Amino acid sequence: MCIAVPSKIIAINELTATIDVQGARRRVSLMLLPVPAELGDYVLVHAGFAIQKLDPEAGRETLELFRQMASLAESR
Repeated sequence: MCIAVPSKIIAINELTATIDVQGARRRVSLMLLPVPAELGDYVLVHAGFAIQKLDPEAGRETLELFRQMASLAESR
């Protein structure tokens, strides 16, 4: 099972995007994304490829849930 973390697009250069996941940045391909991506979009990434674009609110909510789970794990 894989867990995909929503990643925010912070730069686009043709078919490559720079994404940010809680301060960690990396470059991913947009070649497999079925719809065009824009700055600020949230995407799910697998093996270096953005594979799905998310509703911005869903992306933010999911990141907040991950933060809460991490906080719970740290407090134990």
